[in-house]
Amino acid sequence: MRILPLILPLLFLPTLATPAAAREAPSPARLKASVGALVGFGTRHTLSTTTDPRRGIGAARDWAAAQFAAIGRDCGGCIAVERIERRFDGPRAPAGVIVQDVLGIQKGRDPTRVVIVGGHIDSRVTDVMNATSDAPGANDDASGVALVLEAARILSKQQFDATIVYAVFSAEEQGLWGATLLADTAKARGWTVSAMLNNDIVGNTIGQGGKRQARWVRVFSEGLRASEDGPAQLKRRGDGGEDDGPSRALAKAIDGVAGTISGGLDVFVDRRPDRFGRGGDHEPFLKLGYPAVRFSVANENWDAQHQDLRTEKGVVYGDTIDRMDFAYLAKVTAINVATLVRLASAPAAPAEASLVGDLSRDTQVSWTAVPGAAGYRVRWRRNDAQNWSGSRDVTGTATTLAQVPVDDHFVGVSALAADGSESLVTFGGRAAVRR
Repeated sequence: MRILPLILPLLFLPTLATPAAAREAPSPARLKASVGALVGFGTRHTLSTTTDPRRGIGAARDWAAAQFAAIGRDCGGCIAVERIERRFDGPRAPAGVIVQDVLGIQKGRDPTRVVIVGGHIDSRVTDVMNATSDAPGANDDASGVALVLEAARILSKQQFDATIVYAVFSAEEQGLWGATLLADTAKARGWTVSAMLNNDIVGNTIGQGGKRQARWVRVFSEGLRASEDGPAQLKRRGDGGEDDGPSRALAKAIDGVAGTISGGLDVFVDRRPDRFGRGGDHEPFLKLGYPAVRFSVANENWDAQHQDLRTEKGVVYGDTIDRMDFAYLAKVTAINVATLVRLASAPAAPAEASLVGDLSRDTQVSWTAVPGAAGYRVRWRRNDAQNWSGSRDVTGTATTLAQVPVDDHFVGVSALAADGSESLVTFGGRAAVRR
């Protein structure tokens, strides 16, 4: 191990030292146009028509593919359009249905390491089996699809180390099937997924009862990992890592990123996988061990979710475009874009970080090397704090933190690119027993 000379921290600048304003800002007008186009397909129910050129999920998916293709032409072919599909059946599709995802793939210097940003294109009304009535799905989830397209428009102007996958999922309302399809595809293709950002219901500021909240966006993340078995969860508990798994590290990183955006939103780091008793398209990725989070608005309006279009006793029901706030959606988009820039520019996170410090005032830290990393950042904090307070940039794959006793401190390690772009932090624990 060698501590970097003092000059090197100047090279390892904070990932987002370049002001967010230096990049193109998301356009509320473009976001509104995308949502309007999607609402115009009438219904996007997963079981709706796939042959009508103007109505139904088939026409909506064709439109999304055409948007990715146009963005790809504008950047000289930097984004390729791919459609993946598989047949699913279940209680909400008893006769079975072909589920198709539309992907825009912006290949990075490393085609196997990816970051994913997604939203679901399907919509529904009160009866989840009603595939014919108008289901505009403006906020749920044309907002997420519009965000994905806008991110692709902005980021197509740059090249990154990692590949960015812009995902438009189908069949979220039927059982998270589109997300399951892409998560399985990622595993089958051997992708290293550095992060998955799920955007679902991200475009309104007036919630139930008329309460408005436009100052923050919620980011949900798991604590104990869905992919870990009992012994692994017990080890995480013993290490004190319940609040520092990969997905929670992703949520904390997003919070930090948001703080660099002038005039942007605060991030409410919601410490559960999703809203109470509910779920979303990030969950199939969590089951396979990929870091994944869900963005959702600060205040939901349940009169505008999964509702037949109607007015009863003076209450207007339905997920219509007039309920949306596109300036807010643009700010959520900006956080996604800045997060994608950070993670697609950085190396992968270390696969493992191990600590030794029993009966000592010093903590020895070691970690697995990351291909392409220019260096590493060791972070620590007292056990009674949520945020990292100390850091050290080093080369090599080990260091000793003097007078940082392991009993009272949490430690993590991230990988750095030459320009300072930083991966997620890998939490340090007891070395795994090799058998």
